[in-house]
Amino acid sequence: MRTGLQQTTGLRQELKVNPRLYQAMDLLYMPLLDLQQHLKQELLTNPFLELVEPEDEDDDSADNEDSPEPQDLTEPEASAEAEPEKTGDDDVDWEAVLLDGFETGGAREETEQRDYIEPVTVATTDLADYLGEQLALLDLSPRQQFLAEEFVGNINDDGYLACPLEEIRSAVNERLLSEAESRDIQGDIPLFGEDEVLAMLRVLQDLDPPGVGARDLRECLLLQLRAAGQQASLAHRLVEEAFEELIGHRWSELAKRYGISAQDVQGAADEIAKLDPKPGLRYSAGSDNYIIPDLVVEKIDGHYHIFLNDGNLPRLKLSRTYQDLARDKKRFDAESKDFIASKLNSANWMIQAIEQRRQTMLKVMHYIVDRQRDFFEKGVQALRPLTLREVAEAVGMHESTVSRVTNEKFVQTPRGVLPLKFFFSSGLATADGDDVSARGIKDQIEKLVSGEDPRNPLTDQAIVEILQETGVQIARRTVAKYRDQLGVLPARMRKRV
Repeated sequence: MRTGLQQTTGLRQELKVNPRLYQAMDLLYMPLLDLQQHLKQELLTNPFLELVEPEDEDDDSADNEDSPEPQDLTEPEASAEAEPEKTGDDDVDWEAVLLDGFETGGAREETEQRDYIEPVTVATTDLADYLGEQLALLDLSPRQQFLAEEFVGNINDDGYLACPLEEIRSAVNERLLSEAESRDIQGDIPLFGEDEVLAMLRVLQDLDPPGVGARDLRECLLLQLRAAGQQASLAHRLVEEAFEELIGHRWSELAKRYGISAQDVQGAADEIAKLDPKPGLRYSAGSDNYIIPDLVVEKIDGHYHIFLNDGNLPRLKLSRTYQDLARDKKRFDAESKDFIASKLNSANWMIQAIEQRRQTMLKVMHYIVDRQRDFFEKGVQALRPLTLREVAEAVGMHESTVSRVTNEKFVQTPRGVLPLKFFFSSGLATADGDDVSARGIKDQIEKLVSGEDPRNPLTDQAIVEILQETGVQIARRTVAKYRDQLGVLPARMRKRV
């Protein structure tokens, strides 16, 4: 077999995606707040983009002459090659202005109003801080304080101890030896033993909130019952001695075991249900999530109208002044011309991409409203099945494009602020040949369970029969799946005696 380098010729087909198409898809994917920040950044870095001022809106005809025609984003304009008009002002170094005057760190005169930024809290007290404040009030030796810090560092947001005691003891002893070495302390260093670690755990579990420092749910409940002075109660006894039977709702078995009535067992279980299974969450530093809808649906004179909620979005236009300057190519060298052409094309494309994003979102939302009109009129039970593919075929787009339009987007409707994904769900057939949304079926199941007799709860098969009477063809295992997704317990565990 001969080895060596050879040259061959051949033909093949390749699909190459324009980089700007990737950027267009990113713009389509961005929620409103992200898009707002992106456009503000573009205004800082591109000299050919500027904000549409209120006085400019009165001169639409003049703006339309300079605005680009809508085009396919996959083939943006290459450059603007029209011959310029002389602008005068020969004493001004326009090349320096274009190349150096629009850097992000440069001193740019601000003509637009500054956005109002709502003041928010920059520091909050979390669970670790709260526990540390309580430990500081205790009469602990430096050695105990050292061990307590290790414990607090291993408490998770739920308030539970996140690792075994042996791991904590090993970690704190390593820290102790490391600090002794860094301070050049000679002699034997007394390490922490199991008794010291266990004693500190008891100290930690006596802190507020009750249940903090527990190693499992059972211990968490016991700590809360003891903090409430209920060590002698039936609830404490059930949690301590028969926890598995308790969470299995085996009331009759527990009643026989302790020689009491099933009602007494159920009453104790109700008291236990009032305890907090995650006591640390009330002190967790959770961030506030604000939702700004991207679209608005309003009912006006019996008709549903759709609006884009982009009033706070920067409106962009091409700068007429710098377009005129860019046409005078005799003032610039080759490198400057390339820079100017790329920035002008980028600005031109950005305006087109924003407009195409608006039209795409409106087109998709119009179809959703037409398809789900019964939902807006009657509620969740009238929600119809809908898939991304169905919307894509109806509006003439690819399925992935529709997915980007609906991802992390919200719409304000007469029935509340909803994610666009809310309107998409699988469907089930009915007796008359229509389809019903799976989300509507879940709503029906939830209402049936909430209105059932607690002494004789509805089984999955009973729910199937009730739904079939309304024309919905559904299997028992599907009802069980939907019930689990709703967090509804089986009939046996919902039964009251």
